Amino acid sequence: MAIEPGQGGEPARYALCAGDQRLDLNAHLGQPLRLTWSGAIACTHCGRATRKSFAQGYCYPCFKRLAQCDTCIVKPETCHFFAGTCREPQWAERHCFQPHVVYLANSSGLKVGITRGTQVPTRWLDQGAIQALPILEVETRQQSGFVEILFKEEVADRTNWRAMLKGEVAPLDLVAERDRLLARLDGGLAALRERFGGEAIRVLDAAPVTLDYPVLEFPRKIVSHNFDKKPVVEGTLMGLKGQYLILDSGVINLRKFTGYEVTLEVA
Repeated sequence: MAIEPGQGGEPARYALCAGDQRLDLNAHLGQPLRLTWSGAIACTHCGRATRKSFAQGYCYPCFKRLAQCDTCIVKPETCHFFAGTCREPQWAERHCFQPHVVYLANSSGLKVGITRGTQVPTRWLDQGAIQALPILEVETRQQSGFVEILFKEEVADRTNWRAMLKGEVAPLDLVAERDRLLARLDGGLAALRERFGGEAIRVLDAAPVTLDYPVLEFPRKIVSHNFDKKPVVEGTLMGLKGQYLILDSGVINLRKFTGYEVTLEVA
């Protein structure tokens, strides 16, 4: 599911993509739809059939072989590139050794996160954040992991997806939160700059970003659909937020089912 920021105060634009085909989901708000899983799953990397999807879309051999499936992607501070044990050194040089942004976001409350600079604001939309603020830029993914560890002493690093989907998140003063956290963590950041170089971790003078989503009605109670338990998911499309379809019958995280062969029927 592709997400693009809205223009001129409009909510984000959502599209379901399959090959060269794109379906504008915003245009189908308030309309019934049906998603049917055929039972087939294909690895998004090698294309082979697999009975189970690992790490949101990979077969088991790819999951064990690819650097993008390694533990250090989730915990960048555990990067082992310089130990000579990276699964794919050339891939790492392209994806891990480029500027990363450390940010604050408000998706279900204040959280800290990291992403490649090229993934702004896509990463925030994927998380269903209603506000975001880049606060630091670092030279590598590993460095972003060390910075995130510091911030996790003061603020969460995960989204409560149920609270996010209920739409009950209050706006925050992210600039004030940034200033408070930078002051409180000044000593730890100084130590990291001494380790990696004074210009390796740079404070950003960015403005907060406000994000809006196409939602007709938020659910009062969260019921989650799962293709593995029920291959047919249907209902009226009430909204789109993060990587979720919000139906009057429940919600479904489409990213979780990457690689599943699904047929979509719309009114």
